[in-house]
Parts: sequence; structure tokens; C-alpha cells
Amino acid sequence: MSRVAVVTGGASGLGLSICEHLARNGHRVGVLDLEIGAAEKAAADLRAKGAEAVAVAADVSDREAVDKALDEVRSAFGPLGILVTSAGVSGFVPFQELTAEVWARTLAVNLTGTFHCVQSAIPDMVEAGWGRVVTISSAAGQTGALRQVHYSASKGGVIAMTKTLALEYAAKGITVNTIPPFTADTPLMRSMQESKYLPPAEVLARMVPAGRLGTGDDIGAMCAFLCSDEAGYVTGQVIGVNGGAVT
Repeated sequence: MSRVAVVTGGASGLGLSICEHLARNGHRVGVLDLEIGAAEKAAADLRAKGAEAVAVAADVSDREAVDKALDEVRSAFGPLGILVTSAGVSGFVPFQELTAEVWARTLAVNLTGTFHCVQSAIPDMVEAGWGRVVTISSAAGQTGALRQVHYSASKGGVIAMTKTLALEYAAKGITVNTIPPFTADTPLMRSMQESKYLPPAEVLARMVPAGRLGTGDDIGAMCAFLCSDEAGYVTGQVIGVNGGAVT
């Protein structure tokens, strides 16, 4: 069945791959991103492939902007049935050099931004008695990561939020799961490599039992399944799509 989906951070990287997979499954997609130009291009590319898609702009840390963006999607397509929260910020800073401003911004986008989006979208799902929420967390939130205490803390919070929401909404026909990527080949990861914060791809691949980096399609395919009718009995789960790197 065609549903209305919103993907935050949907204009690039994992978010774009998730949009593509949801569109292939026949869903109408709201591509939400901070960069409206990139979102418009992503939506246009989806439409060129026969999908229904609309671009909306929002900083997910701004609740008013989130509410406005989701209302734009509702106006275009109707009530929301699927939400994937892929928007996020990252960075590497030694703990003693981490500023309160960077800490606050990281939590505002990654954790509070997830809260804003879910709280704004979920009334539609409650009314319909059906909904799918997938948060994109990180293996850093499971295991920790050097020089990423702010990022790891924010993503660990997303994992805890996901499990709690799953408990609260399971009886209402809504599933809530999280996917915590390990090493996925995205523009963000490549920029970190260029800045020497991360080693080259071949080094990272050796850290993965499967012997390769993850791809957007790896994440997008799992996300599409979790957003399907077939996944109605899967909720509150941390679904590792990581080639065996975190078990």
C-alpha cells in the first residue's frame, strides 16, 4: 500500500538512498533537508523516475520549522504514515577541547531533532492505527567512538528514545526501530577522510568482517523493509546493518 513518507536529511547520503528505496516501494516521499536546493533536486530526480515526491526545508532542531515542513507534506500528499530520521551532524573533537556550543548543537540536531520530528509526525499514525518510524542512529551510540563523545552521546540517546517509543506505541499499530550504521560510504564519511579524521576506505574495510564498507543501498533496503506491512511485528529493535562489525 502506498503511504506518505518523510525522510529527514533526505537530500544526500543515506537519507537519499532511503528516499529512493521508499519511492520504489510506491510511497509518496517528502524529502526534508536543511538545504532546500539539494532537496528540490532529489525530489525532481525521484519524480523523473515516476515517483511522487516533494521537497521541504527545515532545520530539525527548530520545532516550528519542523511542524511547518510536515504540514507542507500533508498538504501535498495527506497524513503521514512513515517517518525516517536521517538528518544529523557529526565531528571529531578530543573531550577536553569540546565546547559547550558544539555539544549543544550536536544534541540539538541528532537527539532533540529526532524528538521534534517524531512528536510532530506521530499523531497522524495514532489516528490511522498504523505507522512506521525508523531512526538512523550510529554504532558510535552502541560502542562509543574516540573523540566523539558528543556524537556518541546523541546517538545513544536516539537508541534509548527509539526503544521507549516502541513500548509506548506498540499497541497503537506503530513500530519504532533504529538502524545504527558502522562504516557507510557517504559524502559525509568521505569528507571526514579528506580531513584525515578517518582512515582510507581500504583500512576501514578491514575493520568489517564482511570486508567492505556499507552502502546507502544496504541501509535503504533495510529501512524499506522496516517501513513495510510485513515488518509489523518488528519494533523496539536495533537493527545492525554493518557487515558484522558490531554484534
